[in-house]
Amino acid sequence: MAKKLEGCPCVGATLDKLVQPAVLAILAEGIEHGYAIVRKLGLLRLSACGKPDAAGVYKALKAMQGRGLVASAWDAPEAGPARRRFRLTATGRQCLARWQATLEGYRGGIDELLGMVSRAACGSRAASVRGRKSKAIGSASGGGKPACCAKP
Repeated sequence: MAKKLEGCPCVGATLDKLVQPAVLAILAEGIEHGYAIVRKLGLLRLSACGKPDAAGVYKALKAMQGRGLVASAWDAPEAGPARRRFRLTATGRQCLARWQATLEGYRGGIDELLGMVSRAACGSRAASVRGRKSKAIGSASGGGKPACCAKP
């Protein structure tokens, strides 16, 4: 990967805007400790590295609690450290329903954007191939288009 792109959002290191609906959905299934929320977020494809930033998740939980979307209480077991347990509030459940509608609306736009990006990326590769006067790719896919743009 080009050094210039290491910190760029295009590497997919995190989709931080999706942490809130993911946390709300996790808590809709039941009360959870913070570490369990982080672990479950890691199972979703919201981060290229697969492991969410725990500090960022706790920061999001605190902000969500401040907005009344989640509530928390300390769980002090007889053995081991005290842990904060989070639960979804009624306002959080309403927010989750709104997120569902929002995400469904975005789905079509993301599909359109992905198509546009794919066409543009294939166009860039096609121009690059033509610039090098490579005949192998053009003849393999038919019509001078790179293989990624060829229709099966």
